[in-house]
Amino acid sequence: MNQIYGLAPVLEALRAGRRPIHKILISAGSHPSRLSELTDAARRAGISIEKRERRELDEITRNANHQGVIALVDSQSRTNPYVPSETILDSLSDPALVVLLDGIEDPHNLGAILRTCEGAGVDGIFIPEHRAAGLNETVAKTSAGAVEYVRVARVTNLVPLIAELKERGLWVVGVEGGTETIYSDFDLNVPLALVFGSEAKGIRRLIREKCDAAVSIPLRGELNSLNVSVAAGVILFEVLRQRGVQG
Repeated sequence: MNQIYGLAPVLEALRAGRRPIHKILISAGSHPSRLSELTDAARRAGISIEKRERRELDEITRNANHQGVIALVDSQSRTNPYVPSETILDSLSDPALVVLLDGIEDPHNLGAILRTCEGAGVDGIFIPEHRAAGLNETVAKTSAGAVEYVRVARVTNLVPLIAELKERGLWVVGVEGGTETIYSDFDLNVPLALVFGSEAKGIRRLIREKCDAAVSIPLRGELNSLNVSVAAGVILFEVLRQRGVQG
């Protein structure tokens, strides 16, 4: 059995209905009012809920922060969490907004980026197949359920993807420290593909060379960079500001 753990991730998995949940385990000491929304959603979906001792939930998740809630997903019928890249490319909004992640390795960062992208309404996220974090239980937990809604495609190579994005009229903009152009001075109200690099190395040279432009976030402290998930939030919501998007 695969698993989804944490109150928000399990609740969003129930709401989205994309993954076949076998049953839900909750801690015997959980307060009923805290889980009322989840239990109602499970009842409507016809999914059973079982109470277990918290130490058993700890063992199942290997002491992860499960918040007393685990959904067991049948590994034999589990749906693919990824979508084909063409699914994203053929249904871009106007103006388009996609995100390319060049080798994000920390699943916590990937989950946080997914949560931000869901809030910003991106059309989709592209990640490499190799040497990068993929969608797993940690990403689902950190994303607070956003993994159920954001479309993520895995590609073998980002370079031909960038070429296709350009052919479709998107501007490919890398986000990297030390560039002369400040992000808020750049026109982001265009069909846009934002590229964020890995935690340790940033955007790889070949990918950087394929970008149409690069922008940076000015910093006033002693450190010379932001966490990549924080940087993604800053840039994506500047895109929404320039586009006049209101909540």
